[in-house]
Amino acid sequence: MKMQSNFLCALTLFLTASFGMLHAQDNNVNTEFGVKGGFNMSNLYQNDADDENVLYGFNAGVYATLPVSDFIAIQPELLFTTKGAELDYNNAFASGNAKFKLNYIELPLLVRVNITKNFNVHAGGYASYLVSSKVTGDGDFNFEEEVDTDDLNKFDAGISAGVGVDFNPISVGLRYNYGLTTVGKERTVGGTTYTFPDAKNSNLTLYVSYKLN
Repeated sequence: MKMQSNFLCALTLFLTASFGMLHAQDNNVNTEFGVKGGFNMSNLYQNDADDENVLYGFNAGVYATLPVSDFIAIQPELLFTTKGAELDYNNAFASGNAKFKLNYIELPLLVRVNITKNFNVHAGGYASYLVSSKVTGDGDFNFEEEVDTDDLNKFDAGISAGVGVDFNPISVGLRYNYGLTTVGKERTVGGTTYTFPDAKNSNLTLYVSYKLN
């Protein structure tokens, strides 16, 4: 089961239900400034982003909604967000799990469209800067080790899409971030060039925001 496929199916259902009410709604978008935070389900992928090895985390930060028309706005955000992946293992030698944790300062820049007064869709891109990372293990082997960020790609970028429901002054929403940049750096050892980890970020977020103005 693919994370992006599940999200696209949910987005399609939301849109189908909402477009039928579009003519009856006051869907004007207003200038907003606020705080937000939420729950992350993250993974690392190479080809397809799936639901295996999900690492649970959080995000928190601030946002602004800046109208450019009656129902369209630009929405920049500044967030602290956790990403990474978790691996469970169970073999003849050991069992347990290992977590690869990545902490980013992230700047999403989104186009928000109010489909109805209380429902919006948004899409755009994001850029992130890696501030810390570590690997932890629980089970037969317990460990916690900081990872030097110089050994990883400090910059991440990708595309975002989501939906939101507004209950002034509180909003809730669901967003999917699809990374386009590998987490690991390309390096050459003994004449062989490789990238480790040769994987990209995948992140599904359930968030709550609070309008301050």
